[in-house]
Amino acid sequence: MILADEAATAALGRAIAGLLRPGDVVALEGPLGVGKTALARAILAGAGHDGEVPSPTFAIVQPYEHLPLPIWHADLYRLEDPDELEELGLDSALEDGALLVEWPSRAGSGAWRQALRLSLAFGEGGARRLTAEPPASWEDRWPPR
Repeated sequence: MILADEAATAALGRAIAGLLRPGDVVALEGPLGVGKTALARAILAGAGHDGEVPSPTFAIVQPYEHLPLPIWHADLYRLEDPDELEELGLDSALEDGALLVEWPSRAGSGAWRQALRLSLAFGEGGARRLTAEPPASWEDRWPPR
């Protein structure tokens, strides 16, 4: 899928937000500056958050528990060891909410096997290429319509 500009990214984020269910994980991969946080912001806006969405790079986890479907936004870029993941308590978010994870590879290969994996890459003219790996739980929801 090609995301031509920020508006296309925002539209995709809103569409994903409308498809989220409790227990969902959306794993966002890609190089620095490719738009992982922009897509996460669009998902949060689509889920009903109307305030600022700071990048959780330094806080690592930013919960948005006031939403109809609570969403936790995590950025694992600063994780040095997958064992640190347990200290963050991210799995508790999945009991009644969803999780957006930037840099999920830092959690190790076994983390969130049932995540919707979205990989962003730089394209031509400022566009982004999005590659999706939907798990079985997303088969009836992906791609968004």
